[in-house]
Amino acid sequence: MEIAILTVGPVQTNCYIVNKEGSSSCIVIDPGEEAEKIAAYIGKKGLKNEGILLTHGHFDHITGISGLLSLVGGKVYAYETERELMMDPRQNGSVMMGYELAMEPERLLRDGQVLNIAGMDFKVIHTPGHTKGSCCFYSEEDKILFSGDTIFMESVGRTDFPTGNARELMDSVRNKVLSLSPDVTIYPGHGPETDVAYEMANNPYA
Repeated sequence: MEIAILTVGPVQTNCYIVNKEGSSSCIVIDPGEEAEKIAAYIGKKGLKNEGILLTHGHFDHITGISGLLSLVGGKVYAYETERELMMDPRQNGSVMMGYELAMEPERLLRDGQVLNIAGMDFKVIHTPGHTKGSCCFYSEEDKILFSGDTIFMESVGRTDFPTGNARELMDSVRNKVLSLSPDVTIYPGHGPETDVAYEMANNPYA
């Protein structure tokens, strides 16, 4: 698996462009902003975008979607209980940034579902807490987890935004993320990559 990390937007969101090694198809995870920058990378690499996967619906993870769709196409995937937040500018936080954004996901995902896209398999792991519809995308074959804002290096996501829940987040972190194999690499929504073993030893919320 080849993973490109583009840091986009005002809060330095990690946008991931992912493709199977040797394949010309890719997916984009969390295009928070700067659609032109993301599309330019896809074009430079000669890739075809097959889908946009969202770990959750906050503005800093979805603002670039419309522009990206117009430039490279693809379907938008989000967890089934995140639609309401994505469609509400107050819940998704875009209002506090001075604009109103409502984004309709085209494909709704379920917990435990294995999504086959661009020649890759990702297990959908529902990890409520940061938002009620937060999820992670796990490649068992490559031992890679895209965690969104559920967990960061030595930290976890905030729970004081709409639909956040601290108890649920702790359960998600401890029983769904850190229960994975210690050698699983974690690619979070913000900050550097980490792995399960490191977070077990160093994350104060473990």
